[in-house]
Amino acid sequence: MNELPKLNIIGYADHQSVAPGDVVKFMVSEEGKAPSYRARLLRMHSMDSHAGGCGLIEEAVAADFAGEYPARHQSIVTGSYIRFPADRQPEAIGSFTVQAYIWPTLPGEGGRQTLMACWNAAEDAGFRFELDEKGALSLTLAGAGGKPVTVSTGRPLLTREWYLASATFDLETGQVRVSQQPLRPYPFINEPASADGSVSVPGPWTGGTLSMAAHAAGGPAEPYAGFYNGKIDRPRLARRALDDGEIAVLAGDRLPAELSADVLGCWDFSLDQGTTTVRDLSLSLRHGEAVNLPARAMTGFNWTGGNNDFKVVPHEYGAIHFHDDDLYDAEWEADFEWTVPEDMPSGCYAVQLDDGGMPGYIMFFVRPPRRLPGQPAGKRPKIVFIAPTAHYLAYANYRLTERDPMSEAYRGRLWQFGPEDVLLEQRTDLGNSLYERHTDGSGVCYSSYLRPVLNMRPNTRLSSLAGDGYVLAFLRHHGFDYDVITDEDLDREGRDLLDPYNVILTGGHPEYTSARMWDGLVGFLQRGGRLMYLGGNGFYWRVAFHDTLPGVLEVRRGEDGTRPWVAEPGEYYMSFTGEYGGLWRRNGRAPNTLVGVGFTAQGFDIATHYRRNADANDPRAKFIFDGVDDEIIGDFGVGFGGAAGQEIDRYDRNLGSPPHALVLATSEGHTDNMLLANEDLDATHLRVGGVENELVRADMVFFETGHGGAVFSSGSISWVAAMPWQNFDNNVAQITLNVLKRFVDDAPFPKIGG
Repeated sequence: MNELPKLNIIGYADHQSVAPGDVVKFMVSEEGKAPSYRARLLRMHSMDSHAGGCGLIEEAVAADFAGEYPARHQSIVTGSYIRFPADRQPEAIGSFTVQAYIWPTLPGEGGRQTLMACWNAAEDAGFRFELDEKGALSLTLAGAGGKPVTVSTGRPLLTREWYLASATFDLETGQVRVSQQPLRPYPFINEPASADGSVSVPGPWTGGTLSMAAHAAGGPAEPYAGFYNGKIDRPRLARRALDDGEIAVLAGDRLPAELSADVLGCWDFSLDQGTTTVRDLSLSLRHGEAVNLPARAMTGFNWTGGNNDFKVVPHEYGAIHFHDDDLYDAEWEADFEWTVPEDMPSGCYAVQLDDGGMPGYIMFFVRPPRRLPGQPAGKRPKIVFIAPTAHYLAYANYRLTERDPMSEAYRGRLWQFGPEDVLLEQRTDLGNSLYERHTDGSGVCYSSYLRPVLNMRPNTRLSSLAGDGYVLAFLRHHGFDYDVITDEDLDREGRDLLDPYNVILTGGHPEYTSARMWDGLVGFLQRGGRLMYLGGNGFYWRVAFHDTLPGVLEVRRGEDGTRPWVAEPGEYYMSFTGEYGGLWRRNGRAPNTLVGVGFTAQGFDIATHYRRNADANDPRAKFIFDGVDDEIIGDFGVGFGGAAGQEIDRYDRNLGSPPHALVLATSEGHTDNMLLANEDLDATHLRVGGVENELVRADMVFFETGHGGAVFSSGSISWVAAMPWQNFDNNVAQITLNVLKRFVDDAPFPKIGG
């Protein structure tokens, strides 16, 4: 058996989309033993070397950063926690009370887990309020140079149950009390527990680092340790040992006046949702920062289920869910940077990293020049390709295939693994995709590009990148000039960004769409623009980009949809924007209303073909089939052997497909591995496969928008993978070319019947 080549050099850029004049930084890490590497700039025209396609097409581009660099390894520390700036650290800690409502998800697994600490890592002194190795609540105290002393309740906490957890320490008497009070006790299983002890440790402590969900460890490679998995709500810190009555009062939603002088921190996580700010209501104003994006807008201990919107009942959403594998920014040092030249053509680019083995790639896009609102765009091409960077973020470092024991049975074939798959299994610290679950089983709802994304490179199974390359190669093959913008660009700038263009092209799988992206596309069509949707399962999930943090995406997989995990009840609204998440179909905007078709089925064993319908003979569609007399369309392709496959869309009037749309062709011959989307199942039944269910089909659709514009939709991810077959000499490519030529033409489409 041949051994897979190893991928030993990886990296990332600090931006996925850059404009002329921008400065972009590149971070690199050597995972092998190479002492140096060479970097060069490539323009990417095709990103797949499949023998049946057009091959990998890379164009070397001069760049002033090109050259040799010393190699080094850069580490990543995963895990979310709350840290505080130096001027908000307690001057000294003597007697104290620490308390919080907690909902642990992995008690007793992975060692001690810190809830709150004020710890001097250099002297191993201070306190750590934590779950011990067995999952019981405990308090660890240590003086400088002394041996740590731990007092534990000895009763492990139950997973996914709320507790009021507290610990007190009286420096003068040495008395310690630790208490865990379940909010839903079970007889003999989950009863209140407490422990008292008398310890002798020197204090007060100075120089401690206050933190939550982890404690200061001190080392550059491991600045924090003891990461907690679970939710924390209403954490509090007081400067003396409170009694049980005072602890109960302090656990309320307001800082009681009678305790205000004694409180060092009274944090309310329901405030500043969608930010990294953690607000302190005490007189100390000890505001903190959430690191590595723990999940916010989470239901708290007091959530009643009466309302699912955190904006309506904010006091019931005072929890933050922390995970030991959260990652937002790898925080690597930059190896080199590049100022994008003013005359740089828009397109897809990559920095290739060569350490003597398998090359690494850092992919990014050069967009058109930025302009102020109302400023003319200048002369631009008539075509713009929207790079689905939201999709890339969703699938970033996707590991689901190799981790799902049913994956190969579901796909109907064996799976071929690449070197990036091997490295991803070795490097769990590279963060997760939005298809995975965290260590504690909760769904991953945030994804960032500020880390190496190993499956965003040529010849990988990131389901969209190869197909998007086929579209770019098609444009190059036929000599079309075009611009590239990204999903994040469209989200930030809206319809104005689209004004210079006649036609938008999508790739094969523009699955993730924000409200601002959707509104921008609608506005583009309303002013007479043309949209070529060349994929399937598009405009499916509603997502949100962050307004201030670059390159991070949020999804909440709500009550419906074909999805790898389901959000917890009450956690369907996105923390970044406050919008209801989930399917666009469940938000009243089925994809059919935008592009005429919407997701209907998926299957990954084979792809099949389309058969022309009577609508193909309508005079309105004559330009589409110019030079194409075939009845069968797309019985070929590098994407599973046909143009209709992987994930497919159907025309459906009940979901808002326009009544005047022409259904030009419909797929046939799907197997029972092509399964109906579960949002179309009112109840479980056996007729879910392509052999017997009439809803399992891909529809090719065309319609005019009524404003001089038009929409063409292929209805299948595999469409773009059929385009390069026989060097773009096939009926799928010809239909695409015919549509593009007409859509580029300035002449408006006539009104129906006009």
